[in-house]
Amino acid sequence: MKIIGINGSPKGEKSQTRRLVMAVLEGARRAGADTTFIDICGLEINYCTACGNCYAKGECIHDDDFPELLATMLEADGIVLGSPNYINSVTAQLKTVFDRMADSIHCQFFAGKYGCAVSTAGGSKAEDVADYMNGTLLSLGATTVGRVGLNFMGNPDAIVPAEKEAKELGRKLAEAIKTKWKDTEQSKFQAERKEYFKRLVLLNKDLWEHEYDHWKRLGEL
Repeated sequence: MKIIGINGSPKGEKSQTRRLVMAVLEGARRAGADTTFIDICGLEINYCTACGNCYAKGECIHDDDFPELLATMLEADGIVLGSPNYINSVTAQLKTVFDRMADSIHCQFFAGKYGCAVSTAGGSKAEDVADYMNGTLLSLGATTVGRVGLNFMGNPDAIVPAEKEAKELGRKLAEAIKTKWKDTEQSKFQAERKEYFKRLVLLNKDLWEHEYDHWKRLGEL
């Protein structure tokens, strides 16, 4: 059971979001998972140009660290996403990663995986940012098990109970992977999105050869 934690904060070891990601991984590790931490701010990941090459060929025009990051994510059973609230959304670094994953969404590459999210904010809306990250995982085909949103509100000690909550979230993530837990509402959404993307790819099969071949290999088209 492999679980990776991805931190989108640029603050390195001073990051409070990093502390929550690490706490989730600790909880998962105690539940038997093999865990890996990734700081994406230390990687070179270029902006998506919307060229469509990944749709057509399954390859990106950029020569950077994204393909290795994606490969690591695809090898994992569980994914933990973390970001502070930067103007009511994730950091630019994490958003850049998301923008490079359109092919993964079209092909639903994360189907069968599980995930969760953590976020921090000085004032408010950490929960909204965590929900956004979970929504991204769900769009990729993964099943999410929860989130931790920490709004400090001038209280630096708030990190302590949040870390405890994050460790429990990590345990929950590991247990969901072990038991292949399903959520009825999420399963319905995933089924609908799968059919939507299959139709979309079929309509564009002459342009999106890679994605058409993907669904055809699965016997879905």
